[in-house]
Amino acid sequence: MRYCRQMQLPTKKSALVLFAHGSRDPAWAEPFKAIQALIHAQAPGLRSELAFLELMQPSIADCVAKLAAEGFAEMTIVPLFLAAGRHLREDLPALIKLIQADHPGLTIAILPPVGEMAEIQAAIAKVALPAALR
Repeated sequence: MRYCRQMQLPTKKSALVLFAHGSRDPAWAEPFKAIQALIHAQAPGLRSELAFLELMQPSIADCVAKLAAEGFAEMTIVPLFLAAGRHLREDLPALIKLIQADHPGLTIAILPPVGEMAEIQAAIAKVALPAALR
């Protein structure tokens, strides 16, 4: 899978899709909704949506189809995963291939999983370290 590390200024109507695994427990999605709310507060003009791999709605296919129907031609997918396991190495590319077959003019960029980003790793270390030094 090829990840896009640089964000370019959008030339077409673009949206951000926060992609998470999903759970049977509705409360599980609350941290992801909080991230979406933070994004909205910092960039109110940017369309951001949550999408899920399984167990919750909307699916990524439904989310992207809705955005495409609203005229969004470019989408950036941010995997809210700590690492690129099978879901990101195999399942997501297969889903994107099907989505692009249904929406051939759509441009989709996929960022690395957030857990592989230095800023997130540093934030986790900053939170974890004091607990170990007590």
